[in-house]
Amino acid sequence: MSLAVTPMRIGSRSVTTDEVMLVRSPYDGREVGMVPAGTAGHLDAAVEEARGRLLDGPLPAHERAAILDRAATVLAARQEDYARLICAESAKPIKTARVEAARAVDTFRFAAAVARTLTGETVPLEASPAGVGKVGFVLRVPIGVVGAISPFNFPLNLVAHKVAPAIAAGCPVVLKPASATPLTALALAGLLLDECGLPSGWLHVVTCPGAVADHLVTHPDVAMITFTGSPAVGWRIRERAPRKKVSLELGNNSPVVIEPDGDWRAAASKIAVAGYSFAGQSCISVQRVFVHHSIAEPFTEALTAQVADLVVGDPADEATDVSALITPDETERVHGWIDEAVAQGAELRTGGELTADQVLRPTVLFGVRPEMEICRTEVFGPVVGVQAYDDFDHALRLANDTRYGLQAGVFTGELAKALHAARTLDFGGVLVNEVPTWRADQMPYGGVRDSGNTREGPAYAAREMTEERLVVLQG
Repeated sequence: MSLAVTPMRIGSRSVTTDEVMLVRSPYDGREVGMVPAGTAGHLDAAVEEARGRLLDGPLPAHERAAILDRAATVLAARQEDYARLICAESAKPIKTARVEAARAVDTFRFAAAVARTLTGETVPLEASPAGVGKVGFVLRVPIGVVGAISPFNFPLNLVAHKVAPAIAAGCPVVLKPASATPLTALALAGLLLDECGLPSGWLHVVTCPGAVADHLVTHPDVAMITFTGSPAVGWRIRERAPRKKVSLELGNNSPVVIEPDGDWRAAASKIAVAGYSFAGQSCISVQRVFVHHSIAEPFTEALTAQVADLVVGDPADEATDVSALITPDETERVHGWIDEAVAQGAELRTGGELTADQVLRPTVLFGVRPEMEICRTEVFGPVVGVQAYDDFDHALRLANDTRYGLQAGVFTGELAKALHAARTLDFGGVLVNEVPTWRADQMPYGGVRDSGNTREGPAYAAREMTEERLVVLQG
């Protein structure tokens, strides 16, 4: 039976095209949907209508908050439906997809709170003689049309982290979802526009090939681009739009430092999840583990045993922990990096091979070195490399020896060491006695260097999506 085309959303219109893009399961290649192959003309139409909506004036804050509250309520009631859609188009194991769907509910709830509380500040003009008799305050006004480009790995929650704050800030959005996982984004748009009261024109979803998205980046009527994805693409977008605000949330090769006074058993259990959830396809998946030599062997044995027990296979199976990478090319790349590391002297403790279904088994490498590709570049696969160290400060230097800087973790029982690590680790977030893969959706999340230039979380993203306007009143 032929699958129906899920249309794009441009204003009040559901739009299809003669040319379509197939959406296939990364696990078994079966077709799970079709979407239109949007063009630059579709982006133009979406931006034009979004711009027109903005010129009509923003929705009142209470309406924006009510829409976001309704979205959270409806999404909460349909978490299982969304989880199954995420599972089908991305091969995210169903139990992991349920976690994403639950987090998206939180994202909308926090955005609703932002819509009710986003405000400017007063300016103490009378603090100088020139200001006597004047009152000054700052309004926060929508920055303009927001162009949002979302990745494949969180097709619901990372879309929510762009769309929900934009609604809270009063900005219309033109969304280009990942070509591999557009169905969840389209379903979310339908929820907002058809059921939750978001007026047409405030959200547009254009499913177009990646090359076409450059038209959105350079469009003169788009005031801001918010992008989540690879550093190479993100910084190229920044170069292509030098006069726009460009918010980038990019990659990482997340380090964890484990001291002998820390709970290394708990660390092993957390890393056995954090390094392999969604096959490591998260920008904060644990990748580099630095463990003190005195506990290196028992830690690695504990980690290896737990990783070897992870269930690999069909993402729709309730028992599955790890399934396929997003494409066969990505599987081949990660597999090659593992083989290269072993050839360079790393010890393969578990994994490293493909199943009969061509799924890469979760892998632990011991004795890795910083110059190995598996360590120096974001792997985005189910691989963790372990390296022993003798000195805590040396371990912190090893963790910092990277072009990335999103989140890092340290396990220690000593407060002084924890504070020293917090001041020394050059990352957007430092987590103590927790893995860097941990995230709460309301926190300021983002990195430095090649990991990006912004902070997400509804309160922080909404502020990025507004401009400060000074108002001075003469009495």
